[in-house]
Amino acid sequence: MENQLICIAGPTASGKTALSVALAQRLGTEIISSDSMQIYRGMDIGTAKPTPAEQAGVPHHMIDIVDPGEPFSVARYVELADACAQDILSRGKTPIVVGGTGLYLDALIEGSVFSGDETDRAVREKYARMAREQGNEAVHACLRAVDPDAAERLHPNNLKRVIRALEVYEQTGMTLDAFNRQNKRPEPKYRAIKIGLCPSERETLYERIDRRVDQMLADGLIEEAERLFRSGKLTGTAAQAIGYKELSDYFSGVCTLAACVEVLKRRTRNYAKRQLTWLRRDETIHWLTYDAGSEFESLVHRSTDYLKAQGIQ
Repeated sequence: MENQLICIAGPTASGKTALSVALAQRLGTEIISSDSMQIYRGMDIGTAKPTPAEQAGVPHHMIDIVDPGEPFSVARYVELADACAQDILSRGKTPIVVGGTGLYLDALIEGSVFSGDETDRAVREKYARMAREQGNEAVHACLRAVDPDAAERLHPNNLKRVIRALEVYEQTGMTLDAFNRQNKRPEPKYRAIKIGLCPSERETLYERIDRRVDQMLADGLIEEAERLFRSGKLTGTAAQAIGYKELSDYFSGVCTLAACVEVLKRRTRNYAKRQLTWLRRDETIHWLTYDAGSEFESLVHRSTDYLKAQGIQ
């Protein structure tokens, strides 16, 4: 079978999970997550990880595969997710890849080759220490000195990717763009049929986000986050997950719960804006927009019709 994927993308709280499950049931296939935080065990409510009921019997892959604090990279994601995709394809099914981490999705489709030795943490630790002692701007200035193009694209607060670009330079002697040009595959590994899902009005999306945060709190987010913080397991990349770090000031007594929840909602809205910025640069995505009162079944029918037009049924 051709290397083909169905991809459901969109900002957080747009309805990707429900749509992907409905399509998987109709097509008799399986789902691969491309969410960079749902990989972590025990981080369930704050990452909006689909519950067993929401999974509705559809096999889900790339969820609950590492412990919080365990090192994990885009390269590792591609390695594991690619193996899942190939297994599903070998059984005559077209995998559905769903999630809000555009970098993971793009890397899987491209079959990206990654730079440097990701097990050599010396460079990473050097710049992480610099960030702690001198601030993110100091690290960003180092990147600007050796790779101004990457520095222009990356915000100083996007510390993980700033440091990764510096790792590429120090381990290969090449800028990020130069390395990517040298190692880019002649064509993507997968033919991706991409569906983007988002409310037509920004305010509708923000209302959905606020309702989701309220539901997370009702479902036990505070207890989940406190348990992770008290255990000392919430470190590294996992500690940056929206939904957890915003509550740390509440646990330490610095802020009221109401203030922390408002910060959490604001940061989630900002994250959704960044997701849309990333996704909308991709002209191959077929966008399905909907109004606040739209019926879910209409989205399923529109998605199914589009997939049929692409030869999938």
